[in-house]
Amino acid sequence: MPKTKEQKSQMISSLENGLKSAKSVVFANFQGLKVKESEELRKKCREQNVSLVASKKTLLRKALEAIGITLDTDKFSGGVAAIFGQGDEVAPAQLVAEFAKKHEVVTIFGGLLEGNLIDGVKVVELSKLPSKQCLLGQLVGTLNAPVSGFVNVLAGNLRNLVGVLNNIKETKTN
Repeated sequence: MPKTKEQKSQMISSLENGLKSAKSVVFANFQGLKVKESEELRKKCREQNVSLVASKKTLLRKALEAIGITLDTDKFSGGVAAIFGQGDEVAPAQLVAEFAKKHEVVTIFGGLLEGNLIDGVKVVELSKLPSKQCLLGQLVGTLNAPVSGFVNVLAGNLRNLVGVLNNIKETKTN
């Protein structure tokens, strides 16, 4: 059953709001997935605070044009789904790339990163980056390394002093 103009305009505004609020978006084709597989994908999206919206190419193109981005969605083969990442910029790319490894029918077309268009190759490269939490942990470890090294050096001097005093004590008691 075809959608009414009102349903289409609601879908466009929903896509437009998602595109505006998302830190990153991945465009992919999930046509050909079994129902169980698509439910698995949607479950993974919910777990990672990522939303998935399947739409027609023309509706997606109109939503993109409404926010000032020109993209020829006719180049996309099959249907298109937009995966919006609200918190972590790499989460949608990682999720889709991981899912595409297990399911050959999934095709990554490209995406948006901070309002800029990126192609499918860039999305795959983005998926190989560590998550934001992991990068923050690495940064804290890097910032903490000089301090912990300094503490170990100071503790080494104390250990050596205790060792010397212990040796002096043993020589005087013998």
